Amino acid sequence: MTNKQWQLLLDLIQGKKLECTPVGFIIDSPWIPGWAGISTLDYFTSDNLWFEANLKAVREFPEVLFLPGFWSEYGMCTEPSAFGAKCTWHENELPFADKIIHSMDDIDRLICPDPKKEGLAPFVLKRLARYRKPIEAEGHAIRFAVARGPLNVASFLMGTTEFLIGLRTEPEKIHKLLLVITDYLCQWLQTQKAAFDSIDGILVLDDIVGFCGEPDFLEFAKPYLSQVFNAFPAAVKFFHNDADGRVCAPHLPDLSVNLFNFSFLHTFTEMKEWTHNQVVLVGNLPPRDTLALGSAEDVFRQVQETISSVSDKTRILLSAGGGMPDGVSSENINAFLRAVECKKVNVLSGADVK
Repeated sequence: MTNKQWQLLLDLIQGKKLECTPVGFIIDSPWIPGWAGISTLDYFTSDNLWFEANLKAVREFPEVLFLPGFWSEYGMCTEPSAFGAKCTWHENELPFADKIIHSMDDIDRLICPDPKKEGLAPFVLKRLARYRKPIEAEGHAIRFAVARGPLNVASFLMGTTEFLIGLRTEPEKIHKLLLVITDYLCQWLQTQKAAFDSIDGILVLDDIVGFCGEPDFLEFAKPYLSQVFNAFPAAVKFFHNDADGRVCAPHLPDLSVNLFNFSFLHTFTEMKEWTHNQVVLVGNLPPRDTLALGSAEDVFRQVQETISSVSDKTRILLSAGGGMPDGVSSENINAFLRAVECKKVNVLSGADVK
């Protein structure tokens, strides 16, 4: 993310009125490799291919805020691998982390890993350190420390169904699990911040929050998310939950979250009400059915309909209602940009790019 893009994000958070509604997308391994013409496994195993693919995206679409920007990640395996999860890799599919908790007693044996030494976290850091200068030479900077959320990691370590059942049957054990995971996540975020002084943002991704009713959210999600989002002081606190967002939305200001990527099943108007218009909303086109499978005309029309559906256009970053899925074409991204007339101004350089 460039300095100008970062300032644009800060302006959004402050509620400033902007001449053009900005566009941003969460991009990572589900979308980038296929779009860049490489295999998923090559993307993960070659630092150079990872860098070139991300560079291609920011050069081809300089008017887009790609979040978090040059994301060094290994799919859903980064955090679970630190706890000893076996990771299975495929040439053109996302990797998968096997569960390590097969009974509630296994939680008692869980030890907080060291993010500097264990799992894939050191590889994430080394990749960013190796390419920091080339990234900065392009006018970008490493802005975010990134982690999967406590409930998300827990669901991988013990299985989603087992974890959700455990909320009801073994709440004390689940709290013990979440305490260990949260301790690790805070250390992981702090380690990233210590490694890169340009970081002033935290991105946490946790869709499992969307499966909680309010009592479970208040007991099992909010306290641990609060710790994670306060791992270090940051100007931008970005939460991704593209499952049901009705329960968590009213509590986001309490968590100091000021940027929220939510499900396309909710409208901007609903989400503005639920968040008391205190949070920048990142959405809200259907990622798969419109962005990936729709035509350019479909994308153009739905973007315009989405914009016209909300009267207060402050604190809106137009995006997908979730991360960028596999199969989104350059043609559809350009149609998205044309619909908001963002092609008029290049936020990277300020130059006319008509």
